[in-house]
Amino acid sequence: MSAEHLEQRFRIRVASLSIVAGTCVLGLKYLAFALSGSVALKSDAIESVVNVVAAVFALGAVIFAGKPADKEHPYGHGKIEHFSAAFEGGLISLAAVFILLEAGRGLIYGVELKDLGKGLAINLLAGFINGLLGWFLLTQGRKTRSKALEADGHHILSDFWTTVGIAAGLLAVKLTGIKWFDPLMAAIVGLLLARTGFRLVKESSQALLDMEDPEALNKVLASMNTVRTPDIIAVHEMRSFRSGRYTHVDVHIVVPEFYPVRRAHDLCEDFGKKALEAADIEGEVHTHVDPCGRLYCDRCPVEGCAIRLAPKTADAAFTLEDATAAGPA
Repeated sequence: MSAEHLEQRFRIRVASLSIVAGTCVLGLKYLAFALSGSVALKSDAIESVVNVVAAVFALGAVIFAGKPADKEHPYGHGKIEHFSAAFEGGLISLAAVFILLEAGRGLIYGVELKDLGKGLAINLLAGFINGLLGWFLLTQGRKTRSKALEADGHHILSDFWTTVGIAAGLLAVKLTGIKWFDPLMAAIVGLLLARTGFRLVKESSQALLDMEDPEALNKVLASMNTVRTPDIIAVHEMRSFRSGRYTHVDVHIVVPEFYPVRRAHDLCEDFGKKALEAADIEGEVHTHVDPCGRLYCDRCPVEGCAIRLAPKTADAAFTLEDATAAGPA
C-alpha cells in the first residue's frame, strides 16, 4: 500500500473522528442548555449543530478529494475541499443569524435561568473536548494538507473560545444576578461566528478562483535556490495555484542555449521535482524550457561557457520579483 493511500485513509479516519466527537459535544451542550435555560448556552449548542453537519460534509470532501485525476478532472478533485470550507463558512454565518435572533429575543423579553451551575459545568466539559478536537483537526489538516480538515479545526477551535467566553459571561450572571448578561454574551458569540464564517467563505472563494498563493511561491522559490545546479541560470513567469492539498506550479526555466533538447528537458523536470520535495509540498511543477540567448551572462554561474559575452558580476540567487516577472522579450 502506497504512502499516499495510507495518508488518505488517515484523513478519512480523522474526519470520521470529528463527526463522532462533534455529536458527543452536541449532546452535552444541549443537556447544558436544557438544565440551565440559558440563551448563551443555547447559542453554543446551535453552533455545535453546525459543527456536526460541517464534519459530515468535510468527510465527503476528503473522500472525494482523494480520487485520482481522470479525463474529466485532469487536475484532480482537490478543489472540493475548498467547496467544503466555503460550505462550512456559510453554515457558520447562518448559525450566527439564528443566535443573534435568539439573543435579541432574550434582551427584549428577558430570560428565565434555571440550574445555571450544572449547565455551566457540563458546557465547560464539552468545551474542553472541543478544544482538544479542534487542535487535533488543525494540526492533522496542516500535516496532511487537507483544507477541509483545517477549516473544520479552525471552526471548532473558535467554538472552544466561544465556550470560554460564554462561561465567563455566565459566571458574571451567577455572581451578580444580572440576567441580561446572558443574551448579551449570546449576541457577542453570534457576531464572532459571523466574522469566522465570512473569513472562511472569503478564503475558500479566493482559492476556487485560483488566487495566487504567495506562501507556496516563497517556499518553492527558497527550495529552488537550495537544489539548483549551475546550469539552472534563471526562472521567470512563475505562477501557482492550490487544488485541495495539491499545489500546481508553472515556471519558465532558463538553461544554456547550447544544451540539447533532451538534456535541457530532463534537467528542468528533475529540478522541479527536487524543488517540491525540498519544500515538502505535494503537487507538480510544469516547466517551460527557455534558452539563455546570452542575456544572463552577468549573473550566469555556468563555468567554462564558450559563448559567454560578459563575466559574472551579479548575485545569481533567485528572487521573488524576478521569478514572477515576465522574461526578456
